[in-house]
Amino acid sequence: MKNSIDGKALVYCDGAFNTPNGKTAHGLVRFTERYEVVGVLDGTYAGQDAGQVLDGKPNGIRIFKDIDQATDELSKTGTTPVSLVIGLAPDGGRLPSQAKATIKRALQMGWNVDSGLHDFLTNDKEFVKLAEEKKCRIRDIRKTPDRDKLHFFTGDIEKVDCLKLAVLGTDSALGKRTTAWIIVHGFRQAGFKAEMIGTGQTAWMQGAKYSMVMDSCINDFVSGEIEHAIVSAFKNEDPDVIVIEGQGSLMNPAYPGGFEILAAGRPDFVILQHAPKRLEYDGFPGYKMHSLKEQINAIEVISGKKVIAITVNHELMQDDAEIHEACKNITMETKLPAFDVLKFGASELISLLKAELK
Repeated sequence: MKNSIDGKALVYCDGAFNTPNGKTAHGLVRFTERYEVVGVLDGTYAGQDAGQVLDGKPNGIRIFKDIDQATDELSKTGTTPVSLVIGLAPDGGRLPSQAKATIKRALQMGWNVDSGLHDFLTNDKEFVKLAEEKKCRIRDIRKTPDRDKLHFFTGDIEKVDCLKLAVLGTDSALGKRTTAWIIVHGFRQAGFKAEMIGTGQTAWMQGAKYSMVMDSCINDFVSGEIEHAIVSAFKNEDPDVIVIEGQGSLMNPAYPGGFEILAAGRPDFVILQHAPKRLEYDGFPGYKMHSLKEQINAIEVISGKKVIAITVNHELMQDDAEIHEACKNITMETKLPAFDVLKFGASELISLLKAELK
């Protein structure tokens, strides 16, 4: 049995699993310390193994047609969930109306419900009443804390003298968080102390101890919250390396992100996640992606720090040979090493980064 912070969970991802809109579910299926994920809800892939569908690697997490089928099947194996987690991450972060019936059913059974969307479940009077009656909990992960709990930038980031790495991207929904976790785990497996700084709701759901949710934070406090998370991790954990999860991309028209991480997090180096087959910004046809060289230049001009490596998202690539060729072409174009850490592991990248440890 896996140890977890919040126990067994069923992940709702109906109609979105194995698409960019299911990236929260994908993160939870691949790795989470917060939950023991016992199933995923998506009628499209019902009956299949979630790991097999997502990465071609079975992980024993079954996909169910609906919550009733999941409850019936999981109860037979003694793995009934205690939580329903919304695994959707659609453009705009809105809750689809069809999800409400599943949420209501979970609350009726006394399950906790966690959501990272912008439509707050705690604003729904029926849901709140049900949770009170059944003595269960609703958590809106994207709900902004009260202002008196937020932090303003102080400059304490300058006292953090371990290696700081930012994993930024050339687009949104690209795998930045997954790559950041892989790097953290790679350092830990190599015998170093590494901490992840989560900047979105999914990283928190995966158990990142030091987190903030950048896209719902009040603008005045974004830099301070990033700094506070990094400084807290440094003071409390004394790590060898801190890895900061990126958000969006510098030039994405709908999700411009990364400047605050560069300005407030002050990383020593940037690792840039890139999908070579992606020509337009995710979800916005007609908005041509800026070239890899342009994006590297923008990061280095803004931060004064170097992009040290490119990590590749292999979407739309057919086989290992095509991935290797893409990495080779990136290195020829940028003179930077390129790695697909999700497909082939992070050992080569970790060897490169270890040389920069302080």
